Amino acid sequence: MKSVLLYVNDDTGLEARLQAALDITRAVNGHLHCLRANPYNPQMAFDGVTGMSVVYDVAKLTRAADEKLRNDIEARLAEEDVPWHYEEVNASPARGLARNSALADIMVLSSASGDKDNVLPLGILGDVLFNTNVPALVQPDGLKKFDATGTAVVAWNGSFEAGNALRAAVPMLRLANAVHILTVDEDKDHDLPPLAASEYLSRHGITSEVHSMSAKKPSIEAVLLSTADTLKASYMVMGAYGHSRAREFLFGGVTRSLFKDCPMPLLVSR
Repeated sequence: MKSVLLYVNDDTGLEARLQAALDITRAVNGHLHCLRANPYNPQMAFDGVTGMSVVYDVAKLTRAADEKLRNDIEARLAEEDVPWHYEEVNASPARGLARNSALADIMVLSSASGDKDNVLPLGILGDVLFNTNVPALVQPDGLKKFDATGTAVVAWNGSFEAGNALRAAVPMLRLANAVHILTVDEDKDHDLPPLAASEYLSRHGITSEVHSMSAKKPSIEAVLLSTADTLKASYMVMGAYGHSRAREFLFGGVTRSLFKDCPMPLLVSR
């Protein structure tokens, strides 16, 4: 894990994303790729009456904002101790991230934990996760750090998505001082039992402890968060969207709930 892709946008989660991306890049001795994806970059149009090229007003405004954002980020990064580069692409955030993720090992996005009326982070998360194979660190707006060497918890339900997330997280889990696998009894047969997950990690030299819990609290996510808090976890690994995305959006689901209300970073894949 060497290439860290950071979504750059002037929103309430930018500072938290930036700090988390810097912490990860330092921890893995990697390279930080800052990506500003904006569908309103300046575009030229030919005026058939005057024969002149004109620039759309909206493009002028967004260009000025983009330049200020880039200058601010580059000034910050010039004082940091990680290699980096800044790139701008003319695309929607989700499309831009997906198109530039082929050579990324991890991307840093925001959770939907900030403005409760802002559904944009949730939409970006869903689109990106469905269109890439790159794990995403989902960072809460209020947490401006990422402790790669802290305690990690793995939310395990034996699903295909959980297995993909665990495999993608191995480089990060190697840095953790402790790894705990959390499984909640949902009265379902697991395709892959938690012991299989622990054995898989052991082949990579990672020691883990399995915790099996009963879903006695109001929800599965409440059990996971309560246990993670007891273990003083720094972040949680989880598979995303085990059900269809439409069902998750309409009826909730663990993925959607944690994206909106989890106080710790989530390392997710599907």
